[in-house]
Amino acid sequence: MTDTELRDAPRLPAGLFASRDFRLLWAGETVSRLGSAVTAVALPLVAVVALDAGPLAAGLLSAAVWLPWLLIGLPAGVWIDRWRRRTVLVRANLVSAALYASVPAAALFGVLTLAQLMVVALLAGTAAVFLSAGHQAYLPDLLHPERLTEGNAKLQGGASAAQVAGPGVAGLTVQAFGAAAGLLVDAVSFLAAAAALLLIRDRRAQAPAADPAPLGRRVREGLAFVRRDPYLGALLRYGAVANLALAGYQAVSVLFLVEELGVAPAAVGWLGAAGALGGVAGAALVRPVTRRYGTARGVLLALLTVTPFGLLLPSARPGAGVLLYAAGLAVMVAGVVLANVVIGSFRQRYAPPELLGRVVATSMAANQATIPLGAVTGGVLGEVLGLRPAMWITIALLTASAGLLIASPLRRVRDLPDAWSAEAKK
Repeated sequence: MTDTELRDAPRLPAGLFASRDFRLLWAGETVSRLGSAVTAVALPLVAVVALDAGPLAAGLLSAAVWLPWLLIGLPAGVWIDRWRRRTVLVRANLVSAALYASVPAAALFGVLTLAQLMVVALLAGTAAVFLSAGHQAYLPDLLHPERLTEGNAKLQGGASAAQVAGPGVAGLTVQAFGAAAGLLVDAVSFLAAAAALLLIRDRRAQAPAADPAPLGRRVREGLAFVRRDPYLGALLRYGAVANLALAGYQAVSVLFLVEELGVAPAAVGWLGAAGALGGVAGAALVRPVTRRYGTARGVLLALLTVTPFGLLLPSARPGAGVLLYAAGLAVMVAGVVLANVVIGSFRQRYAPPELLGRVVATSMAANQATIPLGAVTGGVLGEVLGLRPAMWITIALLTASAGLLIASPLRRVRDLPDAWSAEAKK
């Protein structure tokens, strides 16, 4: 938003939920996250139960969701900068709704195939690239810079709450109507998100001006900006390593719970909900922590003192010792969510408006690209060394990843800068 638009935009002294536009965005995004949490359970069940897919097919289906980040993650940032961001989000939600609705429709007529499921996963993953990066770039169009941290915290809190409810909704839906019906829930949630976006009084009345520069050049500009900036570069490196470690432990966590701790398969989802509850707490703590310690120190505090509680996960034992897993997961996720909210808000305030889409997409693409590698690494470690050693190694790596930020400018400042300037390069 321009300085004039910021001055003309109404202040929100009563809090963000006093804003009709933000309430619509929050409601649509929260409902969509609930639907996605249901799909996370239902999609692999459709493949395994309805189509008798084996482990390889299930793995390929999971990889298809993340592959678009590697293929179009960087150019997506250029397109988001060139197009009206709300329009991008509405269209991506409608495409996602159509894709997920096609699965129960095909199942109803007895024509569902594994090939269709793969195509749906790949195309829905492509839409998710635009949704994830687009939401990050759109929020600054809607909120004052000083409200971005609060806005991101509320959005993350809603998303974490949806992840708590997701397994229960998925279980009831799958039990009552079958696995394919779970994807219909997600389709409806995407329609609800699109409707909420359309009801927002968009402050960007005009679309961005056409940019004649070649796509490759614009991509390189975004890459160069992130790579050379001391803050963005350090956060990108941390995010890439942390996501690799997170994906590594998640790849073996279900087997660890079932085989090492003797947890019943039906209870695995509810243990995972402990992490989502931690996410709700982490989002709620963002404002008090950053107000007292500052944004830079708040991130370091969360990552250095809270995420080590993740080491309780591989320490868990059968029986009552399973509670160590739940407690460690909740506290660890709280720290990660708190840091992610602050980092995302900083990126939105800091990047020049004309580069915001590319900065967001570049950072997210680099972070998401390590997820498949981390999943494979966790699986190999679990196969070669055992499940518990794999958990120890991957979570220890997550804890150590904060060291990348200690060696960055974050250790020398109380607060992250509010806006980029030439001085930031020095």
